[in-house]
Amino acid sequence: MIGSAGQTTLLMIGIAGVAGLALGLGLFTFHYGEGTAYLSDDPEACVNCHIMQEQFDSWINSSHAHATVCNSCHLPPEGEIAKWVSKADNGFFHSWAFTFRNHPDPIRIKPRNARIVQANCVSCHGDFVHEMFPDRRDGAVRCVHCHMDVGHAAWR
Repeated sequence: MIGSAGQTTLLMIGIAGVAGLALGLGLFTFHYGEGTAYLSDDPEACVNCHIMQEQFDSWINSSHAHATVCNSCHLPPEGEIAKWVSKADNGFFHSWAFTFRNHPDPIRIKPRNARIVQANCVSCHGDFVHEMFPDRRDGAVRCVHCHMDVGHAAWR
């Protein structure tokens, strides 16, 4: 019979084993999925998942390819912390969706990310938006309503 101290030791070994397994699996997955690539601004990182190839190819041929990268439009303009939180959030949910194939086809932007894209449109082109819609600077009329193919045609 194992005493109280022995049970505690076995429990701690079990917890350490499960934690080690989870950490090891997480590190393997991060390495296998080329996770460090997502820490950069390199658009090539977005095509690590083959499912994003169509979006990447259409961005290359877009009017903004010479001036922006994926992160310019898809990360919040508020500051570094907001950008890293958004990268982590999107990274987790993209990994989940693409691994388990539970994403819409064609891929659709989530409402929160659509608001980020709109904020970035206004951030760069705010003077034009103000001229056309002086009371709509908040994005009530989304830029992509008329300019669907600006970033990439597959965005629809």
